[in-house]
Order: sequence, then structure tokens, then C-alpha cells
Amino acid sequence: GHIKFQYALDYTKNSSLNDRDQSLFLSTDEGATFQKQLITFFVETLIFHPKEEDKVVAYTKESKVYLSTDLGKKWTLLQERATKDRVFWAVAGVDGEPDLIHMEIQDLSGGFRYVTCQSQNCSDRTPTIPFASSIDHNSLTVQDDYIFFKATTANRTKYYVSYRRNEFVLMKLPKYALPKDLQIISTDENEVFVAVQEWYQTDTYNLYQSDPQGVYYSIVLENVRSTKQPEENVLIDILEVRGVKGVFLANQKIDGKVTTLITYNKGRDWDYLTPPAIDMNGKPTNCKPPDCHLHLHLRWADNPYVSGTVHTKDTAPGLIMGAGNLGSQLVEYKEEMYITSDCGNTWRQVFEEEHHILYLDHGGVIVAIKDTSIPLKILKFSIDEGHTWSTHNFTSTSVFVDGLLSEPGDETLVMTVFGHISFRSDWELVKVDFRPSFPRQCTEDDYDYWNLTNLQGNHCIMGQQRSFRKRKTTSWCIKGQSFTSVLTSSVCKCSSSDFFCDYGFERSAPSKSEARKCFANFWFNPDLPPEDCVLGQAYTSSPGYRKVVSNVCEGGVDLQRYVFQHQCPLTAPRGLRVSIKGETVAVKPGEDVTFVVRQEQGDVVNTKYLVDLGDGFKAVYVNLTVTGEPIRHRYENPGIYRVFVKAENAAGHEETVLFVQVNSPLRALHLEVVPVIGVNQEVNLTAILLPQNPNLTVFYWWIGNNLQPLLSLDNFLVTQFSETGEVRVTVQASCGNSMLQDSKVIRVLDQFQVLPLKFTKHLDMYNPNIPEWREDIGLVVTRLLSEETNIPEETLLTVVKPGLPTTADLHVLLPSPKPKRKRSVPSDKRITAIKQALNAHNISFFLRGGFWVLVTLRDTDSDSQRIGGGGGYWALIVLFLICLFAIGAFILYKFKRKLPGRTVYAQMHNEKEQEMTSPVNHSEDTQNIIQGNHSGVVLSINSREMHSYLVS
Repeated sequence: GHIKFQYALDYTKNSSLNDRDQSLFLSTDEGATFQKQLITFFVETLIFHPKEEDKVVAYTKESKVYLSTDLGKKWTLLQERATKDRVFWAVAGVDGEPDLIHMEIQDLSGGFRYVTCQSQNCSDRTPTIPFASSIDHNSLTVQDDYIFFKATTANRTKYYVSYRRNEFVLMKLPKYALPKDLQIISTDENEVFVAVQEWYQTDTYNLYQSDPQGVYYSIVLENVRSTKQPEENVLIDILEVRGVKGVFLANQKIDGKVTTLITYNKGRDWDYLTPPAIDMNGKPTNCKPPDCHLHLHLRWADNPYVSGTVHTKDTAPGLIMGAGNLGSQLVEYKEEMYITSDCGNTWRQVFEEEHHILYLDHGGVIVAIKDTSIPLKILKFSIDEGHTWSTHNFTSTSVFVDGLLSEPGDETLVMTVFGHISFRSDWELVKVDFRPSFPRQCTEDDYDYWNLTNLQGNHCIMGQQRSFRKRKTTSWCIKGQSFTSVLTSSVCKCSSSDFFCDYGFERSAPSKSEARKCFANFWFNPDLPPEDCVLGQAYTSSPGYRKVVSNVCEGGVDLQRYVFQHQCPLTAPRGLRVSIKGETVAVKPGEDVTFVVRQEQGDVVNTKYLVDLGDGFKAVYVNLTVTGEPIRHRYENPGIYRVFVKAENAAGHEETVLFVQVNSPLRALHLEVVPVIGVNQEVNLTAILLPQNPNLTVFYWWIGNNLQPLLSLDNFLVTQFSETGEVRVTVQASCGNSMLQDSKVIRVLDQFQVLPLKFTKHLDMYNPNIPEWREDIGLVVTRLLSEETNIPEETLLTVVKPGLPTTADLHVLLPSPKPKRKRSVPSDKRITAIKQALNAHNISFFLRGGFWVLVTLRDTDSDSQRIGGGGGYWALIVLFLICLFAIGAFILYKFKRKLPGRTVYAQMHNEKEQEMTSPVNHSEDTQNIIQGNHSGVVLSINSREMHSYLVS
């Protein structure tokens, strides 16, 4: 038979010994008798097996984990350095082994790892490590089909998810969410709700919903209020209403004003709560929308044995009881009690002060005890869903109420009130039995039904119409354990309201003329293949809509019908990086160096990689970024070595370089250059270093491919450029044993013109002031202008300036001369066409928040400016190719991918002189635009911008 058991922990102090022993008390007869079991450790948490009740894990105050398989009689040490609240039993139906234990532990180096092991041999064998790298402390979460954690490297935090125990992949939030924190809200019904604190938020989070795999996320609600708790815990005002799937309550905070919203379809649509017309005394509330609504506190109780400010239950669908107030916003000190029995459509006030709530018999009895610090002996109860209330003296002596209990999992009419008479007294437990108040069991004639609708009166919610049974208010009977609340459900035809915006898309602002549609964000192109698209495979392009997995509608409208299949093309390598394991650029002579080559985008299977380590070693590889074997090397002689890597396939090629200094090793650097300068004009190259080390840092400057650097103790260099072509500028800063490098590639063109641009003010609201965002804005403006004017895209360059308000300069370049082609359109005609497009308000793009951003001309002293020197006009246009490398031990090992091993085609050892050029690394680029013929300009940099760059 089923054994019900209970544990109790007791700290007893021996009067003769002054030391503390801990005892475990075990009951297998529902608390009638207890067996005392001494244990040798101090338990902080007990974690019971979800299926086998004789198995339990204990987490101790010394961060140790023990296992018992015999109801706590014997214990085995499993792990000595585990993280509190980060130990999980296997999830039935998901984990292959029912006795698997997931843990976050601290390794010998001080880092934290995610490990798993079988409970029966966890102490004997080395645990399995599903994720090879370290993870952040206190970040592991195992919940339903998903496992989550975060990992921070080089001051950048990445969030990972595993679906049904498959490999870990990065969670795909919108590109410019730039999360400061992420909290898991819900994982049921095969999708994930997360709350994300984005870069611009301090006391609010944005709510996102995922696809079934938990990888791609779309926004469902912005600015949900959050509260910081002790020990860095965060409470977010979002509550899943139990009993009716898809219903959530949330408190939104905008401009300091907090209001309560409700959704019936998992966040697609949100509405304010409808206020009651009269109060508990029958007087008019005079609260009418849109200026007045009902608002509820959505706080969790600190005491786990009392309800929070809002109480719902799986076995009482539609019944919601909470504390709040009527008005234009939520008021912290007002905690009037309101109740709804139709899932939020109509509300009634029941009390003027907050009460702790307990539902008995599927909500057939509602018990309420006043939330107060004074002793009580009266409780209130209702048998008609809060329409009327009776009082009951549960004790003859007033007690301080500590909590309310009912039998877990059983819908009975028996409850327990526990508390204490004084602060020094023992607990008093009072059993309250409501069964005598009900003379019989309910029959079918005692039930009525109600239909679930949203606040607009729609019956089709989440693709179905649902009806629920409820006891008639005139029937005094017991529902009993066999009662089921769901009466009927029928599938609806699909409508547009059944579809969310897909990843990369966002709904437009509300409009009276048309329904809110989903538009692609400026940074997202749905037609491009995904990053993991492999030649020969197929991918689908999203039409911008998707249906939630738990939505069961059929037929009708199908906004997903325009999904198209595409074949993955052969793509050129992009984002090629070469670095040294340990993120350093300085090593010692004779030290083993492991190089790492990474490629962010493009084909890797059909790509060859030429590697030149700068000291005569050259080789050609395939699968270099795929295999896990590192390339090790050793530089015997001091010097500076130019490491060069070229990735090439039939679609294109990419190059990157790294300067290796073989001597004493430095930390963080950013190179500032002006984007446009005349030929033979002096220009300041400025190196920004944090923290600054005046008179202690040596700066090495390389211009072009010159192997002989210019040295300075100042963080700037004044130079000139007298020849056309590409110029690579590289700076390295050396201080003590640390070194950092940054470089930029500059093109010199014959002629250009500049048009100043401005944007509508909405863009400033979502400007994170980082280089990558500015680059994306520039790319989308360039593309739109090219499409509107038919001017080749490669002859336009839009440079967005740092800071606010957001402005930009459009650089109009002469096209490259090509043989057997007609001559390019004269520059003045191109300028005229561009001005016409801008003045006609034809250039705009979609931005989050539902806004369209309009691009227009900015007023300046002159419409266009030319920069020249010598006999012609020249322009330096900065290509955003920046490399940032930190120091330690130099390494290059091949990027991990699960494909076959590499093949070395050729290896050449040439006894040549050491070569050196600058590395190419796609890093952040902060620039100021300098117009005119001003020479020797020292660039300034926004402090917030610089901080964001250096810590990213």
C-alpha cells in the first residue's frame, strides 16, 4: 500500500555537553507516531524523490549533499561542494534514468560546473559533465523539459538552454535586448516564459515567450515590475493563474505608475481588470474605466504556510482572491480583498483588509484569517464563493497564527491552524473540520456550469471553448475527491488572435484603421539562412507569425501558410577570429601556445583554412573550426610574430591576423580614429585604456604592414596618410605582464560627399549607445536608400554617431571603375535622388515598441561637404574591423563542432624573417564624425559608451 510519511527536524541542546546534535523524526502513519533518527550533519534542505518516497536528498549547511534510500535511516555522502537550491532529481519522462541527480558544484579551481550522476553510484564514480565549460554560480535550473544556466566569459553573459536533454544552445533573445538579468517564470505546456531585465531597465523586466525548444523568444509584455529581495533574490510581479491554462496576471510599471493586467491567451493580449460597481457594503465605487480599474498586489508570502496576496488553485478553476485597490494605479498600503469566480470577468469586494486564504473541497469552502500581528481566535469561511461569510471560533485562547494547512493533494474539508500563544511558547495546532456543516455528498442536480470568456466576451480562448462545473450557491453538499471541474471543451476555428509574432518580429502600435500586424525588426532579415544552415540542408523563412503550442484551434485563418522552404546556400566565411587559449597576446619563449580559430558565420565543411604562424610554419587545413583538437605551437626566440589565417571557399573568403609578442605579457584597449580625413592631413590616432596607467604603459603603433612599430608613452599618435588604398592601423598597449591589442582597417577613396541625417525621436528611446547597434542602423538606412534610389549599395555608407540625440552622416562614394561598363551616374544626380527620397519621407524602418522611424535630412551649414588634400579629394572610411585580445597564455585551438576531423594538406617550414600585421576582429567601434579640413583633432568619447565597450 501507499505509505504516507512525514519528516521533522529538531535541534536539541544537551545541557551537559554544550554542543548541538540534530535529529530527524520520521512518521509513516500520518504523524500518529514518530521515530527519532540521529544524524551527523546539519540539514538545510530536504529534497524528496518525485516518485519513490523512500529516497531523499539532504543539503547541509556545509554545502554537502547526502542521499538516503531507506527513509532517512542511513545516509551516503554524494558531493561536498554543491550550490544551495541547485540540486534536482530526474524529471519523469524526460531523463532516461529515474534516479539521476542534477547538481551545480564547485570544482577545485573555484569555478562552477553542471554535473549529473546516478544516485546509487554518485559517490563512487566521477560525475558526468554535460557542458564542458564553467557556468555562473547559482544559475542552474532543471524544470520540466528544460535545463537552463548562464555562463559569463570576458564580461559577457550568455544564457543556455537544453530541450529534453539535447545539447545546450544559446537562448535567442532579440538582438538588442542586451540582458542584465534573466528569470525563468514558467515552463509548462511545452514552452518557456522568461522575464528579462534589459540594458535600459532598473526596476522592471520584459516578459518573453519561447518556441517549444526554448530557444527563440518573442516579447509579450514590457515593463513588468520587479522588487529586489535580500540575498540578491528578485521578485517579479507576474502570476500564473492556476486552474485555467493560459491565464496570467501581471503588474506593469510605466513612469512610476503600477497597474494590473490580465491575459487569457498566454500574453498575446492584455487587459485591465474590470472594477466592481459596488463595494462590500453595497455602496457605489464610482470607479469606471478607462480612468479607474482594479489593481492587485502580486507578492509571494515570506511564510510558505500562508497564501500570498493573490490565491489560486488548480482544483478551483476560475476562483481568484487577492488584495488590492480601485483607482488609476496600485497603492502599496491599500490591501482590500477582492474575489472573482469566473476567472477575472467580474470582481466583488469581500474584506477591507488583507487575509490569508485557504481553499477546501475544490473551492467549495473558502477560509480566511486576517493578516495581522496580533493574536486571533476567529476565522471566516464562505461556502458560496465569497458572496456571504460566516465566523468560527477555532480556539478559546487567542493565538499568533503562523500558518494554515490542508492535506496535500487531497480535497478534504479538514484544515489545521498552527501558531503560538506567546513568542516563547510551543506551537499550538488546531484542527478545524467543516464536514459536519454539510449533510450529504453532491449529486449532478447540485451543479451548474459557467463558460470561460475573456473581457471582450469571446468564448474561443487558446483555440477552444471551455465550460466548467460549479456548485449551486443553494446546495449545501460535499464535492468530494472524485469531483472534476471541467465539463466540456470544443475546438474553435483559428483566427488572427490565435497567432503571436515570431522571433525577430514585433506587433505594430494600436491603430483604429487596421489590426495590429507583425513587422520584422530592423536587425532581422527573415529570408536569410540561419547561422547553422549547412549546404545541402533546407530551412524555412518565417512569415512573422506562429501559433502557441498549447493553442488547439483548427482550420480557419492560417497566418503561417506563407512559410517557404529554401535550400541552404554555400556561404562565405564571416567573423573569422584567431586567438590564444587564455585570451592573451603575449607569451614567454619556449612556452606551449594553443591557438583557437573561430568562425561566427558561413560554411565550415567546404572551407579551407591557410594558417601562417609567422615563424616559418605554414599549413592548410579543412574543418579547422569544427574539430576539437587544438593546434599547439612553441616560439623559441623572443620577438613579434604575425599570425595569419585565411578561410576560403567558392563563395568568398575572410582573413584575420594576430600579433604575438614573445616576451613578458597586458588588459583592455579601444582605438579611436576619425572616419574621414584629407590626404596629407594630420590625424590623431587615440588609444583609450581603462584603467589608465600614465607613464607606465608603452604603446606600439603599426601603420600598414610595416613590421617596425612606432613606440610612445602617450596614448595618441599624430600621423599622415599620403597614398591611396587600404591602411591597417594597429595599436598594442603593454603594461607590466599584461598586453592588449586593437586594430582597424581603413580604405582611402578618391572622392565622397556627406549628407547629414536625423531620425524621429522614437529611435532615442531604444538607443543602447553601442557600436553594433549603430552599425545595424547604418546598414538598414543604406539598404533602404539603395532600394529607393537604385544607387548601388556599395557606394553608400551611413555612419551613426555616438550619443543622443541619434544622428548620422551618409557618405556617398564614387563607384569602383569596372571594365566594359557604362560610366557611373554623376555624383550630383545621385545626391539629388537621395535628397528627393529623404524629403519625400520615403525612408523609414520598423522599431520595437510599434514605432516606424523616419529618416530625413539634418539641417547644417552646408548640405554636403568635401574633404580634400593635395591634388584631389580623399576620404578615409572606417571599416568596422576591430580586434580586442586579453593576455595570459597564447592558444589556438579549433572551434568545437561535431564534424569529422581535419586534414592537413600542406605544411611548409620556411626559414624566413618574422612577419607581422594587425589582427582582424569584429569588435565594437566608437567613432566621431569629423567634417571639413580640421587637422590634428583629438577625439572625445562618451563615458557610458566607453564603459559599455570595455566591459562587453
